Amino acid sequence: MLSKTDAAILLNIARGAIVHQIKGEDYSLTPREEKALNSESGCFVTITQEGQLRGCIGNFQSQQPLFREVATMAVAAASQDPRFQPMGQEELDNFSLEITVLSPLEKIDDTNLIEVGTHGIYIIKGHNRGVLLPQVATEYGWNRETFLRQTCVKAGLPEDSWHHPDTNIYIFGGQIISE
Repeated sequence: MLSKTDAAILLNIARGAIVHQIKGEDYSLTPREEKALNSESGCFVTITQEGQLRGCIGNFQSQQPLFREVATMAVAAASQDPRFQPMGQEELDNFSLEITVLSPLEKIDDTNLIEVGTHGIYIIKGHNRGVLLPQVATEYGWNRETFLRQTCVKAGLPEDSWHHPDTNIYIFGGQIISE
């Protein structure tokens, strides 16, 4: 678990990385002393504007310290989410951030292990992959089956693909940090 101080630092890093990227300015991160910020944890950074999704990008695993991964994912969410045009300077005064710091993935064979509101789902079948963060099911009021179906849809698969034996289902937890 990240402390409130660690969470505030990560939110500041994410916002700073986005602002500097959009303005075309260099953004250098100085090494951090905090142990939790130096873990190699995966994370997702979600950007919203007026309550609507504006970008979300993440990694399940990181090869760099968390504070650097947050900066990388923040810039990617602002500029590389294929669902949206890259953010422009006119949007810098009107966005909010949410960071989800992830626990390691756990492959499951029994979907009854999925705890809605606690677990996120990552589904892989062939070349198709889809992920929904733990908070998504809660935000939409979904039950376990709807959560599984919607993760399949996100992966570009038929809704019932989670039943197929060649579909791999992973769960993960996350600590949600938001502004």
